Amino acid sequence: MIDSIKKMFSSSESGGYNDGSKPDISREKSTQLYEKAKQYFPGGVNSPVRAFKSVHGAPLFIEKGDGCRIWDADGNEFIDFCCSWGPLILGHNHEKVRESVTEALQNGLSFGAPTVLENELAELILQNNRYLEKIRFVSSGTEAVMSAIRLARGYTKKDKIIKFEGCYHGHSDSLLVKAGSGLVTFGETSSAGVPKSFADETIVIPLNDKDAIEDAFGQFKDQVAAVIIEGIPANNGLLIQEQEYVEYLRKITTENNALLIFDEVITGFRLGFEGAAAYYDIQPDIITYGKIIGGGMPVGAYGASSDIMSYISPDGGVYQAGTLSGNPIAMAAGIAQLTVLKNGVYKSLNSKTKDFVEALRRFVAAKNYKVKIFSVGSIFWIAFTDQEQIRAASDIDPASMEKYKVMHRELLNRGIYFGPSGYEVGFVSSAHTKTDLEKTKRAIFESLEVVFR
Repeated sequence: MIDSIKKMFSSSESGGYNDGSKPDISREKSTQLYEKAKQYFPGGVNSPVRAFKSVHGAPLFIEKGDGCRIWDADGNEFIDFCCSWGPLILGHNHEKVRESVTEALQNGLSFGAPTVLENELAELILQNNRYLEKIRFVSSGTEAVMSAIRLARGYTKKDKIIKFEGCYHGHSDSLLVKAGSGLVTFGETSSAGVPKSFADETIVIPLNDKDAIEDAFGQFKDQVAAVIIEGIPANNGLLIQEQEYVEYLRKITTENNALLIFDEVITGFRLGFEGAAAYYDIQPDIITYGKIIGGGMPVGAYGASSDIMSYISPDGGVYQAGTLSGNPIAMAAGIAQLTVLKNGVYKSLNSKTKDFVEALRRFVAAKNYKVKIFSVGSIFWIAFTDQEQIRAASDIDPASMEKYKVMHRELLNRGIYFGPSGYEVGFVSSAHTKTDLEKTKRAIFESLEVVFR
């Protein structure tokens, strides 16, 4: 009996166990750092998903990144598909971004006053984006969306906002809401500290449901300032919307004198230089962007037509300000990153992502695994489902996250870093080489074998 138990847990020739799993990597230093962090921060982290509550083990404390790789405090090396949640489209520590930041640092960190770098980055964006005429820099994607909502209300002189289940728009009060039980419902606060009166101005409806949005405009006629949707919803799985549906959103908002806001914090400059607006060839009224415009540094922006943007202070009565808006270091990083992107990255980046995803699809099909890989541009999502399409949050089976939890652990043990939640998408960067992607494919194949064994 004892011998059979020993055999069950003995290492295989590949360095793992005979069920195909790999021994866990050392997390000794990360665990020590996490225990210490709990003394300083709620839950030991400064953003909730970092706590690794949805996956195995203590969170990894990252020490450095270079190219497509990161290293943790225990010296473990990983091929990174989180890419700081998307903005590191050129990979970590890109030479041109680093040099641009280093040069800007010589002149100081912050002035709270205009700099030429703001002009340069704005010109780079506006001259290469058909969907914007003016922009305003802020310090985060959350701030960009918060400001866009205020602008929409100020411009339309209406108060209510329609958002969709499964779309995340940062943690501002009026958007940190969830749906109730009805088809069309006022939002219910999904966080303590959000007043009910704030949530009551937000109407939450399902994605991919024309009847729901029609009912919303019917019930709240002449009260809706804007409809906000992620360019392609990618914060709760990858919920790719059909062209016809997005065109319908454009049509119904126009008919009801409401604005259409594309939250492109994830998709902006990731799908292409003009993001989801160009992907669907649809003109939103307001577009928001995140830290990809700053090479991953704390920055965001919102933009629109000159007419709509004229409502922003000091030209108009919609107030929005920020000492760090247009921070010179972030501007310098953004100029470097977007210059590289403008000069041609997307074709090769999207092509290698497509090859990578198709290889995964062939494998799971051959094995008849209940797995689908959804992808757009250089974004992908591995879902444990047999549904051919997932376009709404309600289509995601919460029980499937247990399988992701096993896969995540196996991937870490094979040197592959995915986001610590099965609802998060993955990102390929220009720094991922063919060799890196081949290694990753093998690791995913082996990890799925463990999941389904």
